[in-house]
Amino acid sequence: MREMKVGLIGAGFMAKAHAIAYAGMPMFFWPAPVMPIKQTIVDLNEETAKESAKKLGFAAYETDWRKMIEDPEIDIVDICTPNNVHAEIAIAAAKAGKHILCEKPMALTSQQAKEMYQAAKENQITTMVAFNYRRTPAVQLAKKYIEEGALGELLDFRGTYLQDWSADPNSPLSWRFQKNICGSGALGDIGTHIVDMLRFLVGEFASVNARTATYITERPVQSGLVDSLGTVKSSSDTLKKPVDVDDHCCFMVQCKNGVFGTIEATRNAWGRNNYITFEIHGTEGSLFFNYERRDELKVCFAKDGDDRRGFRTVYTGPSHPYGNQLWPIPALGIGYTETKMIEIYEFLKAVADGTQAEPGFRDGYITELISDAILESARTHTWTDVQTID
Repeated sequence: MREMKVGLIGAGFMAKAHAIAYAGMPMFFWPAPVMPIKQTIVDLNEETAKESAKKLGFAAYETDWRKMIEDPEIDIVDICTPNNVHAEIAIAAAKAGKHILCEKPMALTSQQAKEMYQAAKENQITTMVAFNYRRTPAVQLAKKYIEEGALGELLDFRGTYLQDWSADPNSPLSWRFQKNICGSGALGDIGTHIVDMLRFLVGEFASVNARTATYITERPVQSGLVDSLGTVKSSSDTLKKPVDVDDHCCFMVQCKNGVFGTIEATRNAWGRNNYITFEIHGTEGSLFFNYERRDELKVCFAKDGDDRRGFRTVYTGPSHPYGNQLWPIPALGIGYTETKMIEIYEFLKAVADGTQAEPGFRDGYITELISDAILESARTHTWTDVQTID
């Protein structure tokens, strides 16, 4: 079995998720398309890098990502950094002939995303953007039903991604609230996930009509390098600095295939933890999914008799997408790490086959163009077309 050595940049939460996925993927998807070897982890802080290598099972550590990319033994570069350095790292990795897995959002701007996409294309690099939620078996099952025509002609949809970790004004000013580091707020951080999911299920976006809002205009300055999200609260006398990104976005979508829908994303919804949902209606049925209940897909079909029509729950398991590689009975339970293992499997399978993974840098670039249209629509209060690419 072919081995490929992985260099992972960034040593935060996402590094842990990716490290578990590299270790676990061959246990579930055997024989693995490629055996990933956790070679080098990179972090600017040497002590963090050294400790993370031990904790996450990497053979070596480095503080300069450029040195890692120059290492001829590294086959794959995995980018788990804040958004503002994605482009520089990815372009350098592509030119060095490394395959690339990049966390979302792909870049700070659509121009950066375009340059990343072009660099990978010119150097024939396999890429993936880590929109792992589309790999949830219930979401893949929804895709299967749609492609089979079980819903008939699609009519409309509604999508949400609601969280509450930043609803408290005393949660710290992490990099996720600073435009020069993150690019956009709730839209880029979580909204792009539901955009990707509904692009995957419904079709390409043609135009949008959006509104955005910033509810908390300043936050306490974060101490330390770790992105603590809302888990650490600051005292009322801590120095505060401005927030210059959105807390909330809501927009209507017109798809190229005529389907119409709405999407809402916010990190200020008290009581919502990781509430990713979609409801899709067609002429022959409807689907509903809630990520907080990952094993379930609710379905209703028009052909059901009048005396039994209503949403029923399908629990994903061995007879559904990826089910025979995961757990032996339905509803035994999958978690966030399983979606990451599926993501790593699909990425490495594409690398082994010499094909492009999905969602790849082209998808990430399209999502950035959609984000541009959303922000422009929110600024102008008009319907805004999504720019197309070849």
